[in-house]
Amino acid sequence: MRIYNTLTRRLEDFSPIKPPRVGLYTCGPTVYYYPHIGNWRTFVFEDVLRRALIFLGYDVVHVMNITDVGHLTGDNVGDADVGEDRIEKAAKQEGKTAWEVARFYTKDFVESRTKLNILPPTHFVSATDHIGDQIALIKKIEEKGFTYVTDLGVYFDVSKLPSYGILGGQKMIDKRVATREELKEDPQKRNPFDFALWKFSYVGGRSFNPQTDDPSNRRHMEWDSPWGVGFPGWHIECSAMSMKYLGEQFDIHTGGVDHIAIHHTNEIAQSLAATGKIPAKYWMHGEFLKVDGRRMGKSLGNAYTLHDIEDKGYEPLALRYLYLGAHYRDTLNFTWRSIDAAQKSLDNLRDLVLSAKTDKNRTILSSEKERKINDFSTSFRDAVEDDLNTSKALAVLWQALKSNIPSEDKYDLVLTFDEVLGLGLSSLESELFEIPKEVEDLIRKRESLRKAGDFKAADELRERIESMGFRVEDTAAGIRVTPRKSRIEK
Repeated sequence: MRIYNTLTRRLEDFSPIKPPRVGLYTCGPTVYYYPHIGNWRTFVFEDVLRRALIFLGYDVVHVMNITDVGHLTGDNVGDADVGEDRIEKAAKQEGKTAWEVARFYTKDFVESRTKLNILPPTHFVSATDHIGDQIALIKKIEEKGFTYVTDLGVYFDVSKLPSYGILGGQKMIDKRVATREELKEDPQKRNPFDFALWKFSYVGGRSFNPQTDDPSNRRHMEWDSPWGVGFPGWHIECSAMSMKYLGEQFDIHTGGVDHIAIHHTNEIAQSLAATGKIPAKYWMHGEFLKVDGRRMGKSLGNAYTLHDIEDKGYEPLALRYLYLGAHYRDTLNFTWRSIDAAQKSLDNLRDLVLSAKTDKNRTILSSEKERKINDFSTSFRDAVEDDLNTSKALAVLWQALKSNIPSEDKYDLVLTFDEVLGLGLSSLESELFEIPKEVEDLIRKRESLRKAGDFKAADELRERIESMGFRVEDTAAGIRVTPRKSRIEK
């Protein structure tokens, strides 16, 4: 298997440290709101990676973190150490505690992940459950001489690490310099690239004073530490938890491309300072998702969530299908037309799979068809091993289903291929369904309009029928009606 390693900026043959075991760490969500569809694209890419590794015979230990403290709003403008804690801010807006906000959005993430058929990680860990591990790691970095303390927190001194920034390269560092020039930094910071390992709740690390401090500014999440009362910086959680569950060095670390310049760069720095090792051998990053050709953002009103997709009548698995149609390292453009096309393609795919599954005819396999089956299997594996070329893998699935190989062999290939694609095709079942009289009447009226040549009005009726949960197709054998909803076993 060949994968693109951001650390070396080239395609490399994958060679795990202790085969067949593969240690995989994936950066999870910050649970202050629902993940947007760009976040879900990254999580699906990581799921395909894990599935592919299992498909290829590896034993994967997968760790995903939940960031439930320490991720500040300044990350939006290139500095993760300024601004408000995202979860504390959400708590004020929603009239809840930070703990309640974190629990609510963590629960939603787990439920939504299931809808997208994303496998649960081996270890699903949260920052707030590992405060002691993070403090211990900061102390270790301090003992190695890489830290200093200001009135606002404990910082990592990047000047002590000559290799700082090796993940993103000089161009990425130059870009960060440009963005940071306009930021208001802690005046006691020695270098604009220095980053917080521990942030104080109040200046100097003191405790809350009910006589002098504004009660509305009191943090919900804070802990005692050797340096003062506060909370961990965003980056330290991943280093502490990956070390705890995967060791000082493991195989693959993933995330979105937005993690390269700051979060993963700082992760590498603090781990190198503590252990002398780069924590992961391979670093993989998923590209951005655009919406209507533009970047996503709440201010633009286009940071759609999975719930927005469902509210429009589309299945989460249609979104997964859309993601699979592009390489994880290529920018993908989301439009409502593209998700509509993905839903229709998924429905058609299911029809072909069900046809192969329910075909009772049995065919004696010829040598030619046996060769075709082997060719499909080889082509699919080649696509998976080619840096997760999911669009090619999906194309092979379609080719196999449309070929003249026996139905039972088509279905066997589907079961195998879907181990990687994760479209839930093995759970499809045929079902009997009734067409409501109202829909039947509309279908007859549509047919009359078509015969009269009024195709515009006929198309409007077809759209109305689809909005009622049924698809209408005009075939040589007549009108075909099928439910639009997923036929997945409950």
